[in-house]
Amino acid sequence: MVRIVISGIMGRIGRTIAKLAYDDPEVQIAGGVESPDCVHFHENVRDILNKEDIDAPITADLSKIIEKADVIIDFAGSTEAVLGHVRLAAADQNKKCMVIGTTGFSEDEIKEIKKLSQDIPIVLAPNMSIGVNLLFKLVENAAKALKDKGFDIEVVEMHHRFKKDSPSGTAVKIVDILKEATGIERVVYGREGFYENGRPSDEIAVFALRGGDVVGEHTVIFAGLGERVELTHKAGSRDIFAKGAVEAAKWIKDKPAGLYDMMDVLGLK
Repeated sequence: MVRIVISGIMGRIGRTIAKLAYDDPEVQIAGGVESPDCVHFHENVRDILNKEDIDAPITADLSKIIEKADVIIDFAGSTEAVLGHVRLAAADQNKKCMVIGTTGFSEDEIKEIKKLSQDIPIVLAPNMSIGVNLLFKLVENAAKALKDKGFDIEVVEMHHRFKKDSPSGTAVKIVDILKEATGIERVVYGREGFYENGRPSDEIAVFALRGGDVVGEHTVIFAGLGERVELTHKAGSRDIFAKGAVEAAKWIKDKPAGLYDMMDVLGLK
């Protein structure tokens, strides 16, 4: 049995994680964390799930309930809040595991998370769906196979109008994979202006579309002369992200300190 605290529990993903965790016999919800502006709406996870057989307090201060958890699943909307939670989890008196799905971290924040992972096990993943992590692997394989063969690379992603960061964390991860596989360092975001000699071959372009209620779509295009390869993942439900987060929480319990991702959880490495 793994005991979890869900940070960002009143958000769309947080609520879905709670529902799936409640139905999982291997998981016990120990509590929830939410911003001070939201906590007064619900004081217990039972209120979110409408289940009387669960007693898990919701608080704005993780320190008040951290001792109840084995793993903190963090989908808080603020990277600063998440980093504070990681620091607390890594403290000597706590030593709790973390599963982080929040995106939009700065380079300095990522560096600190990596440093803190020397003390506790952390799964840090911009996208926790099984399909997207398979996409990562396919993109890596395709990029290596098509390297230096005249294929231009374009990345297109689309999300709902409420998404805060752009491009998505998943798109950023895809770009990192492409850069590593091809050696291309130049990345452009959107495209505007005049190309005297046409599109440069040594660049990766990223386009972020926002609108409506799109859960998440990512396409990587390898465009050659006379042929094109496209790899696409389309998310139809947030359940896929929540399911991955719950699986990651079960996987990381009792793992040694270190920084992991969903490729580790799913055995794709």
